[in-house]
Amino acid sequence: MAAYVYPEYEVVRDRTKCINCRVCERQCSHGVHAYLAGAKTMTEDSSKCVNCHRCVCMCPTHALKIVKSDDTYKLNANWTCRTVNEIYRQADTGGVLLSSMGNPAEYPIYWDKMLINASQVTNPPIDPLREPMETELWLGARKVSIERDEKGRLRDTLPVQLKLDLPIMFSAMSYGSISYNAHESLARAAAELGIYYNTGEGGLHRDFYKYGANTIVQVASGRFGVFREYLETAAAIEIKMGQGAKPGIGGHLPGAKITADVAETRMIPEGTDAISPAPHHDIYSIEDLRQLVWSLKEATDYKKPVFVKIAAVHNIAAIASGIARSGADVIAIDGFRGGTGAAPTRIRDNVGIPVELALAQVDQRLREEGIRDNVSVVVGGSVRSSSDLLKAVALGADACYIGTAALLALGCHLCRSCHDGKCNWGIATQRPDLVKRLDPEIGYKRLVNLVTAWKHELEEMMGGMGINSVEALRGNRLMLRGIGLTDRELKILGIKCAGESI
Repeated sequence: MAAYVYPEYEVVRDRTKCINCRVCERQCSHGVHAYLAGAKTMTEDSSKCVNCHRCVCMCPTHALKIVKSDDTYKLNANWTCRTVNEIYRQADTGGVLLSSMGNPAEYPIYWDKMLINASQVTNPPIDPLREPMETELWLGARKVSIERDEKGRLRDTLPVQLKLDLPIMFSAMSYGSISYNAHESLARAAAELGIYYNTGEGGLHRDFYKYGANTIVQVASGRFGVFREYLETAAAIEIKMGQGAKPGIGGHLPGAKITADVAETRMIPEGTDAISPAPHHDIYSIEDLRQLVWSLKEATDYKKPVFVKIAAVHNIAAIASGIARSGADVIAIDGFRGGTGAAPTRIRDNVGIPVELALAQVDQRLREEGIRDNVSVVVGGSVRSSSDLLKAVALGADACYIGTAALLALGCHLCRSCHDGKCNWGIATQRPDLVKRLDPEIGYKRLVNLVTAWKHELEEMMGGMGINSVEALRGNRLMLRGIGLTDRELKILGIKCAGESI
């Protein structure tokens, strides 16, 4: 007999406010709400609720709220309610537990344990309203040799670069895992902001080729949608070796999400599961990776920078050192807090390391080996605010990927049920009736607003530090101080403790 698991969330309806308008019933794709014609009243099935808050937001009389269930088993610090419920679910189904978005566990958040130093007298602050602040930067290899032509003039030997108006990009989210309207919002916002968005491993929809100048296309183990025109359309190419939410494993997009458009874009049959192998079957060494890097450069006439994306794992510094020597132009590091459309719960919550520690170690290793200028470094995995962004740059990043923050700007409520394809906010779904709920005209403007606000805050914080350019901030760890960190953690991060003099 299956063990009954009490709902994690309960829908509370105020009968004195409910007018039986049935808006909640129409808005919920999970079938939580229903109208009882005989009783002329609304009812709800809390066992289906994922706490997406769509009904709460749309209720015209504010008659609904969703609360965390207070039902619990006999208290046990080891066998928690969540642990017991997960065992019951696996005993019922025999399946792997799946989760969406990032790791929600109470691990340390190192961004919150770092403070920003400020200027006072000897190095006065800068007023960003009256003095120029440079937030633009270039991504790509910078180590060049000095060469002259027959007339003694300097030759331009600088490898191809990507220019960003500020150190932010929208991270990889594939068409299929998120909707057409979500991709359009990201592409339009990137074009207006002078930054880039990443297609993820799902190919590039034909409608979005016009945004190619602001697009990074991905080459993953499944090679979905990869062909010459796809590569040539983009501003840069990213080889996906790993992902922060699920290091060491591949991907799986269920056939239910492979609609006609998604199938055409990914170049696979409609309705079939899209499975990415864990490894690239042609890459088992840095030498193999180097071959793919140079093959992609050759295929695009050496006009596109090549990124290599890896998950933050324990030997990340050594891996990054090899990638820097492979010919890649940019290393993208994805931390274990990174979001995803679906990942095995055990992998998401237990594999990988925080991106803050990975970044610090990679930057330090590349500097020690004298190859830091061989590559740029981009990081992602729960960059939540402009202060996280600034701290990442100060730790050594050239720029940051943001994914979950961008989806929140589009309306995501972090209900972490992306894998079921029933996103009530029109983001992680391919159902036409749900996709249309996200208006790309509104969505892209909200993304522009978010990034513009971060830009203003970044300039204010940099001004307070007495720094007037992102380039001067990069790797400037003297401007960071740790609080509540052990000596070992401070050493790994390469920063001093708050209150410690230089």
